Amino acid sequence: MARILITSAIPYINGIKHLGNLIGSQLPADLFARYQRGRGNEVMFLCATDEHGTPAELAAAKAGKPVAEYCAEMHEVQADIAKRFGLSFDHFGRSSSPQNHKLTQHFAGKLAEAGLIREVTEKQVYSNADGRFLPDRYIEGTCPNCGYEKARGDQCENCTKQLDPTDLIDPRSAISGSTDLEVRETKHLYLRQSAMKDQLDAWIDGKTDWPVLTTSIAKKWLHDGDGLQDRGITRDLDWGIPVKKGDEDWPGMEGKVFYVWFDAPIEYIACAKEWADAHGKSDAEWERWWRTDKGADDVRYVQFMGKDNVPFHTLSFPATILGSGEPWKLVDHLKSFNYLNYDGGQFSTSQGRGVFMDQALDILPADYWRWWLLSHAPESSDSEFTWENFQQSVNKDLADVLGNFVSRITKFCRSKFGEEVPSGGEYGEHEQALIEELTKRIRAYEAHMEAMEVRKSAQELRAIWVAGNEYLQAAAPWSSFKEDPEQAAVQVRLGLNLIRLYAVLSAPFIPETSARMLSAMNTLDTSWPEDVEAALNALPAGHAFTVPDVLFAKITDEQREDWQTHFAGVRS
Repeated sequence: MARILITSAIPYINGIKHLGNLIGSQLPADLFARYQRGRGNEVMFLCATDEHGTPAELAAAKAGKPVAEYCAEMHEVQADIAKRFGLSFDHFGRSSSPQNHKLTQHFAGKLAEAGLIREVTEKQVYSNADGRFLPDRYIEGTCPNCGYEKARGDQCENCTKQLDPTDLIDPRSAISGSTDLEVRETKHLYLRQSAMKDQLDAWIDGKTDWPVLTTSIAKKWLHDGDGLQDRGITRDLDWGIPVKKGDEDWPGMEGKVFYVWFDAPIEYIACAKEWADAHGKSDAEWERWWRTDKGADDVRYVQFMGKDNVPFHTLSFPATILGSGEPWKLVDHLKSFNYLNYDGGQFSTSQGRGVFMDQALDILPADYWRWWLLSHAPESSDSEFTWENFQQSVNKDLADVLGNFVSRITKFCRSKFGEEVPSGGEYGEHEQALIEELTKRIRAYEAHMEAMEVRKSAQELRAIWVAGNEYLQAAAPWSSFKEDPEQAAVQVRLGLNLIRLYAVLSAPFIPETSARMLSAMNTLDTSWPEDVEAALNALPAGHAFTVPDVLFAKITDEQREDWQTHFAGVRS
C-alpha cells in the first residue's frame, strides 16, 4: 500500500470561488485522491482557507465586520460548499490557525539562524488619517495610463498596467478615503532566495516527470532577467501572524506580520497538525506525512494548482523548506493547470462574471459540474466554458451513455426476471470479447489516472461506458428473450454487474452518482477490478437490486438559454 500526500492550492478567503478556481486545483486534486483511495492506498488530502493579507482586510471592511469574524464565517461557507461539491479533504484547515502561527514563526527562526533573512529599509506610503502604513492595494487613485479613477497602488484593473503607489494621480487611502498621505521609511525582512538559486536549480532538474508547464515557469523565474530575487516576507498590517523568531520577539519588527505568501504554503504542513489535533492524534501521526526523519521518506507528495501559483510552489516554498535545514518532505510531483475562461471572456470574481460554486449547486447537482469540468480540464492550454458545450456533454455523456445504460438494463430485468440478478449459463464469446476490451481500457484508464492526465482519464472512462452500451445494443436481450431466455439472462447478468463496475470506476469523477448506482445494486462492494472477469461476477444470481431513479436529467434548450442570460451579468 502506497502512502500519498495531496495538497491543492488553498483558496483565498475573500468570497465564494468560481468554477475556474475549482478546476484549477481542488477538483483535480480530489479526483486523484479518490482514485488512490479506490486503489487501496493510504491518502492524506489537505486544503485550507488562505486568510491573511490585504484582500482579507478589505473584504471584511466592505462587509462591515472585524476581520477575524469575517474570516471565520467565510471559512465555514467555503467548507460547506466544498463538502457539497464532494471534495473529500481529510482536513480543511485555516491559515490563521494557532498551529500555522507557531510553525510559520518556527520556520522564520530557522531561516534566520541559517543566515537566509536580511533586513531591508524601504519607503512606503503612510496614511496620517489611518495612523498606518498602506500596502499597495490599500491605495487608490487615477491611473496615469488610462485615466481609470479606481486604480490600485499595485495595478490598474481597467488597463492591467503594473503600478507603484507613487504613480497614481490624486492617491487616497482605500480605508478612509483620506488624501493625507506621505512617504516614510519602514523596515522589512527579506528571504534571501537568491542565495538558494543553485540549490533550487539542481532540485528542479531532478524532477524529470514534472509537466512541461510547471518546469518552464520555474526555470523562467530562475534564469530570465536578473534571475531569482530576494523577496519580502513581512508587512505593516494588523491582521496576520506576528513576526517572531520561533518563540522569541524579533527586535525592530514589533507590530509587523508575516507576508501572506510566506505563511500560506506553510499552512499545508500546519493543516496536518490541525487534523491530528482535531482527531485527538499524537504529533507522530501528522509528522509521518511531513518529516522524513519520522516516516515521510516513503510518502509521495503531489501538489495541484493553477499556473499562476507555480512560482511560489516551485521556488519560494521549497526555499523555505530547504533553507530551514530540517528534514521536511518536499513535493515530488506538481500538477499545474492553465485557465478556464467563461463564455467568450473571462471569469471575474470582482465583476461577478461567470458561474460561482454556490450558484452552480443551486441549479444542478455537483456531479454534472464535476464531469464537465474534469473532462474539459485546462491542462495543455486554456479551455473555455460555454453553455452549449456544457449542455451537449451532460446530455450525451451522462444522460445518453451512462444514465441510459443503467436505466435500460435495470428496467428490462425487472420486467422479465424481477428485481434480482437472473440465473443462467456461463459468459459466452461476445461476453468474453467485452471482458477483453474492458480489461485493456481499464488498464489504460489506470495509467492515465496515475499520470494525472485528467482529460485522457475522462475520455477513457467514457469509452468504458460506451463499450457497455455497444454490447447491450448488439446482444439485444429483449430480442434474445423471445428465443432463448437463458441467453438473455446471461446478458442481463453481465449488464447488472457492469453497473457495479461502472460505479467503482466512476467514483473519482461522479461520487454521488456512483453511490446511487451501488445503492441500487444493493452492494457495498467497491473493490477495484484488478481481474475484470471476476469483477463482472461480483453480483451472483439471485442478488436483489432496485431500479434507480433517472441518474441524469437532460438539460433543455430553455434551461440553457435562461442560465446563459442569468450568468452574463454582475453578481450582487
